[in-house]
Amino acid sequence: MGNVINTDLSGKVAVVTGAGGVLCSAFSRVLARAGAKVALLDINESAAAQVAAEISAEGGAARAYKCNVLDKADCLAVAEAVKGDFGPCDILINGAGGNNPRATTDHEYYLPGDIDADTKSFFDLEADGVSFVFNLNFLGTLLPTQAFAAQMVGRPGCNIVNISSMNAFTPLTKIPAYSGAKAAISNFTQWLAVHFSREGIRVNAIAPGFFVTKQNEKLLFNDDGTPTPRTGKILAATPMGRFGKAEELEGALLFLLNNAAASFITGVVLPIDGGFSAYSGV
Repeated sequence: MGNVINTDLSGKVAVVTGAGGVLCSAFSRVLARAGAKVALLDINESAAAQVAAEISAEGGAARAYKCNVLDKADCLAVAEAVKGDFGPCDILINGAGGNNPRATTDHEYYLPGDIDADTKSFFDLEADGVSFVFNLNFLGTLLPTQAFAAQMVGRPGCNIVNISSMNAFTPLTKIPAYSGAKAAISNFTQWLAVHFSREGIRVNAIAPGFFVTKQNEKLLFNDDGTPTPRTGKILAATPMGRFGKAEELEGALLFLLNNAAASFITGVVLPIDGGFSAYSGV
């Protein structure tokens, strides 16, 4: 699909966290196609390096960096490295995040006896699992923002885009920590937008609906490739009747980063969900 709207990012430095993942690798590619020099950050450096190599092969400017978004010192060190290689950051895409089985219940609804049964109920969720999910999503956005927004202040026209989720609007069953953490990201997006508004830095978020990624494919498809019951429920609740494709996030991303088209837009969370958030189920 490529560069789907006319956003020219030539000469800009874009930083993408979680860049080795399905969605953020797509973001990295489209930013490069729009002319940005792209720094791909991931704790899995080899995954980010593979995407960077593909971008370079296309003629884009990209480089991978190993970064633990939960370590402020690491974020600051990587920010300095990116600045040395490409120049100060103009665009930050906070894509690192995810869920963890330790913060997930086995059942959608509490069933009589679950509290004592050999099943992972709400009462069995581990504090360290819940805090891991909160930290990965919330601190994993806050700490890179501290590191890279420090290079934005005093330079109007810079942009931050966070990755929220449909479950920030209405929580999904089984994943209370992830839903809560993404709600925090939406709230934090608004907070940052206000905080940096006088500096001319715009902060927005996109909220993907259901896209198939490495993290959720086991929830959505059985090993033989057939859809799980959860997939049936998702598609029944999505008026367009299908999962989104990664490239269908590109237009929204480029629009929000376009300082001519979106100059008065800050603090919004844009759903990209095939109508999921509009549908009551009836």
